[in-house]
Amino acid sequence: MSDPSGMNGHPPTADPDRRRLARSPSAPATAPRRPSDELEVLIRARYPIIYVVTWEEERLEKRLLEIAKKRNKTLHVWTCSQGLVPYGAEPQRNRTGSGNTCDPVSGFDAVLGHVDPAIFLFKDLHDHLDTRLCVGHLRNVRRLRDVAHALRDTYKTIVLVSPIMKIPVELTKDIAVLDLGTPSVEDFNGLLDRIIDDVKDQPRIRINLDDEGREKLVHAASGLTLKEAENVFAKTLVLDGKLDADDIGVVFSEKQQIIRKSGTLEYYESQERFATVAGLENLKDWLSKRSAAFSERASHFGLPAPKGVLLLGVQGCGKSLCAKAAASLWKLPLLRFDIGRVFGSLVGSSEESMRRAIQTAESVAPAILWIDEIDKAFAGTQGSAGSDGGTASRVFGTFLTWLSEKTAPVFVIATANDISHLPPEMLRKGRVDEIFFVDLPDEDERREIFRIHLAKRKRDPSQFDLDALSRLSEGFSGAEIEEAIISGLYDAFSKGTDLDTATLRAGIAETVPLSRTMSEELSRLRNWAQGRARPATGPARRAEPEAAETRRKLEI
Repeated sequence: MSDPSGMNGHPPTADPDRRRLARSPSAPATAPRRPSDELEVLIRARYPIIYVVTWEEERLEKRLLEIAKKRNKTLHVWTCSQGLVPYGAEPQRNRTGSGNTCDPVSGFDAVLGHVDPAIFLFKDLHDHLDTRLCVGHLRNVRRLRDVAHALRDTYKTIVLVSPIMKIPVELTKDIAVLDLGTPSVEDFNGLLDRIIDDVKDQPRIRINLDDEGREKLVHAASGLTLKEAENVFAKTLVLDGKLDADDIGVVFSEKQQIIRKSGTLEYYESQERFATVAGLENLKDWLSKRSAAFSERASHFGLPAPKGVLLLGVQGCGKSLCAKAAASLWKLPLLRFDIGRVFGSLVGSSEESMRRAIQTAESVAPAILWIDEIDKAFAGTQGSAGSDGGTASRVFGTFLTWLSEKTAPVFVIATANDISHLPPEMLRKGRVDEIFFVDLPDEDERREIFRIHLAKRKRDPSQFDLDALSRLSEGFSGAEIEEAIISGLYDAFSKGTDLDTATLRAGIAETVPLSRTMSEELSRLRNWAQGRARPATGPARRAEPEAAETRRKLEI
């Protein structure tokens, strides 16, 4: 049944839309509705004003046009530069007097004067309703309240669209807010089909996308707007004349631009691989099993997206290295979150910066959010009220709430060295999936670390006595072993010789590792982790040596 037209925009005694809603079987209460579907429901329910938060005006216009055609309504668009015009019409030019609707109040008056059922899209009206910017905007707010009251008995709807939500307190009861969200998989597949159709007659362009390749490309584009995705797909065609699954890196470069503009996150270009991570079998196996957790196949299987992992342990033992290697394994962008950038001098700016950082991470999801040394970032939150007026506690609370309730596929990898500085709320299961303890490398792992770093510096590991070096470096962390090799390279370079085992042995003998300098702290950390955290290295590798059997001494 279509909306009636005429009658000066007033409905008959009964509302046919509402009668239809009453007669038609409703969807189950638990059935999820997409934001675009919710938009149609709000329009059919005759909400007078709907505020849609999105950057994608074109996608919203397309959806509103579909709804308007389906409901036998017309669509009109207002901007402060062109006034109120029918959708697709030429903007007003050089019109003055009563015919000009560029002023918001004039636009509202034109809405009231319109006869037929219609949808009116007002773009970027939020600043025109902000009375803090101009006291004169009170007139706009008051007139919009009048319009909201008048539209309740008509088949006309005002839709406000803006990338940010700014609603005057006077209008909070008259406006329904809807977040359009990011494009769906169907949206990206439709975009790909359109691009492929546009270039199918170009002999120099190759399209090599099977089902798996298409899923990888769409998966990488998730979080972008349709316009951003269209731009980056066009960029891949220009760069290499093809479109296939290998173009994921170009898609990530587009996401890198979004991160750079945020100011709170840093896009980290990771070149590390798990082949350069010695040991830590439990952690690497755990991460490898979740490498496909963000795919459509995993979703259909019923797997939820993993939330995150907390890596506790000794400094320099590969916690940060694992975060970088995980990004390469999962083929996801790695976002480094420096929480120190969040805190500002203005009241409320720190909390707003934290929310903006979270929104930015979600906007490029799926992604990995790497928080290095989180224990130092949130140290002192317990006494925050007496030191900074509670700012640190509020920022930490915002972060914890997001960890528990986030639905966007953002995997958090947090590293920490000192658990005494870590708030207990952070350790609760449900905020992260697992807590791993990264201990000092054992002898086999130290041998592997020597091999990796010697090969990285263009030395043949077989020319070195790795067994002797691994025994001599007991108690060394991976970072200390790397530094010993670098120090040996300096010594050999100054002598005019090449690096050998003797030079490395001399450098190791002169080094006092941190595990000896802070042996008490290390023992305390190990004792805490016992039974509270999962060992990152397999239990067989960490088994304590059996106590020697007591033998009876005889005099012969």
